[in-house]
Amino acid sequence: MTDREQPVQARWWLVVGTLAGLLLVVTATMMTSSYDVPVLVSYGAATAQCVALPLALRHPWLATGLQLGGLAVFAFVQPRGDVLWPVPVPVLVLLITYIGLIGLSRPWRPAVIIWWTSVLFSLVLVSADPQGRTIDDAETSLILYAVISVLVLFGALVWTQRGAVRRQLADARRDIALEQAQRALVEERNRIARELHDVVAHSMSVIHMQATSAAYRIKDLDPESRAEFGRIAAGTRTTLREMRQLLALLRDETADTTLEPMPDLRQLGELAESARRGGIPVELDLDLAGGALPDTVGLAAYRIVQESLSNVVRHAPGAATRVRVVSDAARLDVEVVNDRPDRAPRPIEEPHRISHGLVGMRERARLAGGTVETGSRPGGGYRVAARFALEPKQ
Repeated sequence: MTDREQPVQARWWLVVGTLAGLLLVVTATMMTSSYDVPVLVSYGAATAQCVALPLALRHPWLATGLQLGGLAVFAFVQPRGDVLWPVPVPVLVLLITYIGLIGLSRPWRPAVIIWWTSVLFSLVLVSADPQGRTIDDAETSLILYAVISVLVLFGALVWTQRGAVRRQLADARRDIALEQAQRALVEERNRIARELHDVVAHSMSVIHMQATSAAYRIKDLDPESRAEFGRIAAGTRTTLREMRQLLALLRDETADTTLEPMPDLRQLGELAESARRGGIPVELDLDLAGGALPDTVGLAAYRIVQESLSNVVRHAPGAATRVRVVSDAARLDVEVVNDRPDRAPRPIEEPHRISHGLVGMRERARLAGGTVETGSRPGGGYRVAARFALEPKQ
């Protein structure tokens, strides 16, 4: 039993136990006063039937035996002449309550079997009546019990199946959400892998070109150095070939594979101007006092700013936005903050929708050795803050 199920079970026991106590008093009292059943017999049979209610939560067949045993005692000692026999009104209420409880707590097959058992047992009681009463004397009582109890059982089973369907739907939604999150993560990693290839391929191509042309650019180059540059060129060619082979596993070969320079923080001005043309007043504060950044860090920071501005355009149209990018020798700080929009915004993280943008931000920052914090601001708006630790220059 899980921690969540324990309080539910405790409430079930409390409710059923309280109901059993109330029905015990009412049933025993009415059977004694209205149906002339002896007090001890009335309380004994009523006790057996009421104990069957909480017992049905754990041992339904034993509880059914107690329930039908109490019914038999009442049927045999009930005087002749009563209209509702062998199931008088107090016993009818108690027995229908038991059938409803079985329908709520058990699968439909045993619940239906127990209902049929109670109906057939009532017919057996009529046939074995020691006072010689016939089926005509029991007709009203049996029809009333059969009709009401089957309706109660059907309603209980429908309610139980409704709860089971809701739980299955919740499990399916959770599985779909997890699958979408994993898919978003894989797609973002694939995009990062392709961009990483472009960055490294550009650098390796430059190394290859410099190593190949060294013999022509450098005068009086000795044979040993010439051979060393040749080995460097060969190594870069091999590396580029292996990278392209690995990338073929990720990239759609039918897509456009034209290599383009990767964007970096020097292009934030163009990005801010594009957002302004989209109706977002953007204030850009760019201070790169720390000098040139690693390509992976610059690209990750650029993409985070780009995705943040895209979110402002989609979810907070018209909101004033401030972009602050500051670096020194030790770290790079990126912050994108927008105010409350002119009209009601859509939430960034919707409860039943996977946000690819936020997943991508965190993944990019993690792969570049950084962290990202996102969240709503107390006064309205949204804030995205990223921090990257920079390795000291040698």
